[in-house]
Amino acid sequence: MSGKPLLVTCGLPYTNGPCHIGHLRTYVPADFYVRYMRRSGEEVVFICGSDNHGTPIVISAEREGSTPRALSERYHQHFYETFRRMEVVFDRFGMTDDAMNRETTRSIVERLIDNGYVYSKTISQSYCPACERFLPDRYVEGICPHCGAVARGDECDQGCGQHLEPGEIKDAVCKICGGKAENREQEHYFFKLSAFRDFLLEYLPTLGGTATARNYALGWVKELLHDWCITRTMDWGVPFPGSDDLVVYVWVDAPIGYISFTKEWAQIAGADWKAYWCGDETRVTHFIGGDIIYHHCIFWPALLKAAGYGLPHAVVASGMVTIEGRKFSKSRGYVVWTNDDYLDRGLPADYLRYYLLSYTNHTKELDFSWKVYAERVNKEIVGTLGNFVYRTMYFAEKEFGGVPDLPPRPAILEEVERSLAGVDAAMRDYDFKNAVDSMMALASFGNAYIQNNAPWKLIKEDRAAAEQVIADCLQVVKALVLTFQPLMPDAMQRAWTMLGYDDNVADHPIAEATAPVGARALAKPAPLFAKIEEAQVNDLEKVLNARVDAANAAAKKKTSTVSIEEFGKLEIRIAKVVSAEPIKGSKKLYKLIVDLGGEKRQVVSGIAPFYAPDELAGKDVAMIVNLAPAKIFGVESRGMILAAGDEASLLVPLRPVRPGTPVR
Repeated sequence: MSGKPLLVTCGLPYTNGPCHIGHLRTYVPADFYVRYMRRSGEEVVFICGSDNHGTPIVISAEREGSTPRALSERYHQHFYETFRRMEVVFDRFGMTDDAMNRETTRSIVERLIDNGYVYSKTISQSYCPACERFLPDRYVEGICPHCGAVARGDECDQGCGQHLEPGEIKDAVCKICGGKAENREQEHYFFKLSAFRDFLLEYLPTLGGTATARNYALGWVKELLHDWCITRTMDWGVPFPGSDDLVVYVWVDAPIGYISFTKEWAQIAGADWKAYWCGDETRVTHFIGGDIIYHHCIFWPALLKAAGYGLPHAVVASGMVTIEGRKFSKSRGYVVWTNDDYLDRGLPADYLRYYLLSYTNHTKELDFSWKVYAERVNKEIVGTLGNFVYRTMYFAEKEFGGVPDLPPRPAILEEVERSLAGVDAAMRDYDFKNAVDSMMALASFGNAYIQNNAPWKLIKEDRAAAEQVIADCLQVVKALVLTFQPLMPDAMQRAWTMLGYDDNVADHPIAEATAPVGARALAKPAPLFAKIEEAQVNDLEKVLNARVDAANAAAKKKTSTVSIEEFGKLEIRIAKVVSAEPIKGSKKLYKLIVDLGGEKRQVVSGIAPFYAPDELAGKDVAMIVNLAPAKIFGVESRGMILAAGDEASLLVPLRPVRPGTPVR
């Protein structure tokens, strides 16, 4: 422990749609970490809130015939209640549209202006004449100016991944009405992000958290760093100081919300918010999704530095979530809603918390499958942890009337101490899977210990020896309850009560795991967990499959047709990949050299997340060869490799085909 207070935040949920399990990949690990650190003796404040500004909320409110504020309040309450149902408990859950955040944002922006880090510039940006509005961020779609891929207004999400400023996108189309957008000039304000390159290159290597976040940010800073436009043309948001028609960009006022929510908590708690945000050694730890690393590791620390605040101590970025092996997509039906599909069906929050934390490393992609979920619940939670706890307490209560008045053997305490050390090391390294694995390993040890010593047989020959075995097992039970509580708070409180305690297990430090249980009566033992039955899994899968089928049917209705003449304009041939190499600065793109029989060509393809370079060499692929040459991420591309689906499965011939052969 450093002696300094720890402030933990989560990325703010956006208030224009309900909570799904993709959200929980960030919030559940953060809550697990906070509960553990508190029970390890740390002073921790847990802060979050809802993100209320931006065009999507305005559009959603218009469609409902509501107001942005009313819509935000509704979803703010939805997220607050859903998080509580998932045992994610914040010390403060605020709103970015509340007075505190409006005032704090205005104050910080004015400080940036006074410090010379903001300047005005007239830019050309997308405007929809049909909708009579400027089109910021995700309500404009077009062509990325850097790589030529289809992109949304703020990011090249399907190509090079680069952040895009207003007005940069080419061939802009309005995503509200589908009409062609035009460019109109307007004065906007920019933050001098480029001035912080040297600072970021020095700061980022010292940033704690997950290496994925740190390395991703360093890659961007080393390549290029553009100034950020920090204003938008709309009515909904925090007014930009001195302007009647501009609001602050949502990626300015949203992270400032972390500071505002800390102030709101401090007012109620009688604490000093500056202890968390001001000074050289603050301990702010951000839990975020992997898609907002750029904002939290580059833009946010630069803004804090420019405004004279302390810097984040750590950024913990989670991997994305897939559903049954498919890319998470609400429009395609691959989504599991936290309330409708899970909690409202009576499924325990503890089970889902366990799955999210134990399935894979925190930084890797997590796949949610109902079958795998049931298998892990039944085998690990019910079969290992629950089985050991119940059989131990049942036998103790039945044969000895409670906890024997015997200290545990030294070997038992040594095993508990080894387990605690492993858990602690993993937790402080943000390695939540290994922490949970260490916890479950102790449960497996307990199961093996009671099975090998068989007190139900031993008691017939040596009652005292059987009593010692049960005393040992009950010590392991106590250790498990104390250690698992941050992970499964509801079940562990019930187990604590069965163990004969009448207070809250959360009030006890984890270090008490080695303190003897002591002679005491046990509450009547009962199984902690229930199995997930096959019929229940089938019902849950039917709900998901029906949603996917409905989405596919809707998509088919929207599919437009092309004439055979139009299709005939595409010249598709078989090409053999000669070599593949990553393009510096891009995580998605490869530069391929392909053989078309009579010639070799260079092609840029966004398949890097799915194939290693040596997997591609020598592979026959289908390729459009008569596309106009384009520069993608600064590299010339003369053609397009064809692939299918979210996993970019390459289209390959079933039999060997000579390079250059036309596809008919």
